[in-house]
Amino acid sequence: MPQRSKSSEPSAPVRLPGQRPTADERLFELPPAVEPEFTQTDPWRALRILGEFVEGFDELADVGNAVTIFGSSRARPDDPMYELAAETARRFGQQGFTIITGAGPGIMESANKGARAAGALSIGLNIELPQEQGANAYLDRVINFRYFFVRKTMLVKYSCAFIFFPGGYGTLDELFEALTLIQTHRVRDMPVVLVGSAYWKPLIGWLRDVVAHEGRVAVGDLDLFRVSDDPGEVVRIVSDAVLPRPEGARR
Repeated sequence: MPQRSKSSEPSAPVRLPGQRPTADERLFELPPAVEPEFTQTDPWRALRILGEFVEGFDELADVGNAVTIFGSSRARPDDPMYELAAETARRFGQQGFTIITGAGPGIMESANKGARAAGALSIGLNIELPQEQGANAYLDRVINFRYFFVRKTMLVKYSCAFIFFPGGYGTLDELFEALTLIQTHRVRDMPVVLVGSAYWKPLIGWLRDVVAHEGRVAVGDLDLFRVSDDPGEVVRIVSDAVLPRPEGARR
């Protein structure tokens, strides 16, 4: 019988002995048969969730124009996308944009590194995971969250554009949430740019040839995002949509 190839990366997180469940995991558990202490109940969790919203709003209230950069935490420094993310963030920083990421390694680290190189404000919104994610070393400000949906709210609320580098489930989740919010007019029409055309090409083809072809989305919904491999073009797309034009200047 042929042997299955072994991936160098785990297919799913493995809980280590003694490792506690995450706050999100506890939130979605069914109520226990025995009444728990108040600090283990949903009303208490609601207060903690409110506290996370208050802390996030307070910590980010002074942020001006910011772009949120998404991408794989598994990208290594020798990955071309790692360097491309750093250069893209550096150019955004030179234009006065704050850089926001999920605070972790990989593409997030490289984006924060690029922001630091440009002297721009570098922010990381960290999340509690079963395999704990440490914040990278290129952050001026770190906010830690227990709940994914609170963190995702902050990633959207304080951004004027979304930049997506190649990534996995988390990146795809954030991409489609951003597109859904724009499509349904829950947020203003903000620039969404996919960087790495070769990576995104199969997904875009499926959206065009299957999803849009079958009428699951409108053909015009495919215009909610742009694709580019050029850091300068990415910055121009966002700047043209966000920054005020000098008097008399043309787009």
